[in-house]
Amino acid sequence: MTSDIAFIGFGEAASAIASGWSDRRNIRSYDIKTDDPKSAPDQWAKFEKFGVTGCHSSAEAVSGAKRVFSTATADQAVVTARTAAPHLASGTYWFDLNSCAPSSKKEAAALLEAVGVCYVDVAVMAPIHPKRNMTPLLVSGPHAQEAKAILADLPMAPRIVEGPVGAASSIKMIRSVMVKGMEALTAECILAARAAGVDEAVLASLKGGNPPVNWPAQAAYNFERVMLHGVRRASEMREVVKSLEDLGLPADMARATVDWQSRIGTLGIPAAEGADYADLADQLLPHVRTDD
Repeated sequence: MTSDIAFIGFGEAASAIASGWSDRRNIRSYDIKTDDPKSAPDQWAKFEKFGVTGCHSSAEAVSGAKRVFSTATADQAVVTARTAAPHLASGTYWFDLNSCAPSSKKEAAALLEAVGVCYVDVAVMAPIHPKRNMTPLLVSGPHAQEAKAILADLPMAPRIVEGPVGAASSIKMIRSVMVKGMEALTAECILAARAAGVDEAVLASLKGGNPPVNWPAQAAYNFERVMLHGVRRASEMREVVKSLEDLGLPADMARATVDWQSRIGTLGIPAAEGADYADLADQLLPHVRTDD
């Protein structure tokens, strides 16, 4: 049953999850985009498209909800918790799916647990498409056992990570050093190779060192992900930087990844479906060159 569910933030993740549930008539959602006259019409249309009830405020969305999904952006996890806290009933489950640092999750948890809300640290561990609501999730914190049962019943695909709030997010954040970092390395390597006219030779050399990888296809895929999701990934990687610094470790690679993800993502250049790495690199090169 989805009659007491609310989403705070209704972007790609929330809409994909909701679309996997058969009954969406009583799901409510608020998204900050409705506050901006430029983005509001599209956001209201999105609510209607996915069959959920759009709300004008966080307070309206969570009123009476027993299960709230925080699916905003990495930098808004604590803000959404703070804003919603006064309007949540004791015993409500707050599922924080935002990709942010364990310390950010702990801060949000403290705000909500203080008013009797059951906070659950949730990490989304794969692209939300194509599995939508059945995308693998990690959950942690004191309410993880009950949360797993609630999520599985919707249905979703949770797996418990033993440990406090922040345990699930630690896995997600540290994994992103590699996953999003590889995308950034792809951009720097392949753009340089293309600019120098040696891309085929570079890719052939990479294949020689790691034959199982289809390097041209992987490069095209990595370009597409950054072009489409770079802004959001940069926001997540800022939280990765915070995660590493909280551990007392340098975050040089993570910071560089922020730069590359943001640099390409903010261009707003769509990745043509089925385009190969060379086409995508040629689209990007005029915009990222520093010698113009």
